Amino acid sequence: MALVALAVILFLCNLRRSGERAGRAAERLQNLEHTDAVQRQMLEAAARRPRDRDALLERLRGGGF
Repeated sequence: MALVALAVILFLCNLRRSGERAGRAAERLQNLEHTDAVQRQMLEAAARRPRDRDALLERLRGGGF
């Protein structure tokens, strides 16, 4: 009887640990997705920037900002 109780306790502890690992993995994935989205926004903004001073002046004169 004690052996069965010990097996059940160990099984429940293992379930708890695997749940914690899954939670950490989900949090890590969420952080990676957020970081990827921020980097993508930065790259898109860099692609739209004026290439030189003349392009900057043209954009300012045209009201593009």
